[in-house]
Amino acid sequence: MKTKNKKTKKQRKLLLALLMLLLTFITLSTSTYAWFTANKTVTVSTINVNVAAANGLQISVDGLEWKAVITNEDILKTIGEQSTYPTNTNQLPSLSTNLSPVSTVGTIDSTGKMEMFLGEVGSDALGNYQLTATKSTETKSNNSGHFIVFDLFFQVQEQTDIYLTENAKITYGTKDGGTDSGIQNAARVAFINEGNTPAGSTGTVIQGLVNADAQPVIWEPNYDVHTAAAVAHAKNTYNVDTQQAGATKLTYFGLKSAIAQPVALNNTDEAYFAQVNPTIATPAAGIGADAYQKAFTLNAGISKIRVYMWVEGQDVDCENMASGGQIAFDLQFSSNKNSSGA
Repeated sequence: MKTKNKKTKKQRKLLLALLMLLLTFITLSTSTYAWFTANKTVTVSTINVNVAAANGLQISVDGLEWKAVITNEDILKTIGEQSTYPTNTNQLPSLSTNLSPVSTVGTIDSTGKMEMFLGEVGSDALGNYQLTATKSTETKSNNSGHFIVFDLFFQVQEQTDIYLTENAKITYGTKDGGTDSGIQNAARVAFINEGNTPAGSTGTVIQGLVNADAQPVIWEPNYDVHTAAAVAHAKNTYNVDTQQAGATKLTYFGLKSAIAQPVALNNTDEAYFAQVNPTIATPAAGIGADAYQKAFTLNAGISKIRVYMWVEGQDVDCENMASGGQIAFDLQFSSNKNSSGA
């Protein structure tokens, strides 16, 4: 009888060990997915902002000094001690920026800022991914923050539509070499029109423009391509079928609220999530020379446009295999509809 009991105990221990091994295997085999579960970050390789001047179009980082081309250094100067725009909350941690996944549905708060939420993924006892999130608000900084944000000022002589040109693109950065991880496919850019004031207004008025009722224009680039890991992530995490090339545009649910108690990663509870429909979606081939994308409309005078750049955590391309990569953001605006000047 004792021998039999010993065998039964050994069998139970062996079965338990096998179950633990299986659980460990499942956890490890799925650890390449979801919101960078290893808390890795993404490097910004370059940020280039250019303007194709027409119709008297001018651009500025402070609403005071006007130029045809804005550089990263111009934006960084607004954060410095000698800034001519002291009230800004530009968040551009130099070109060594490390971005972490955040998510938004584009809600604008009373200060004209877009509400962004920093997600953190863990797992429950069964190895199922769970998400918590905290609000991440930008502060004036060149060495911290999870996303990029800065203000641009435009001056025009009459009401003018502004377009993204064929040189506006988000690509994989090559500053430090490396293999394309596909992280650029999870990137987003948003434009917030904070308001308008007549030319000749004081700097205080120009820089203080805020529009809590603004509707953001969200741009999703590279919607039609995914890595093999992203295709698997889409299926395993969100039960969404897609393909690596020539993919149709996917629907995703952004975060609209902080999440204190963990929820399943594929949760779409209306208390926390809402479907996002980007205003502009462009393929990996980019914006065509004859298909410029309208970004916003400017009224005569001076307008303040707030620009956000981030890695969207709810995008299927935001997965661990893509973390540690690089993104190059290139913006070019024109008041013409296409390259012919029409």
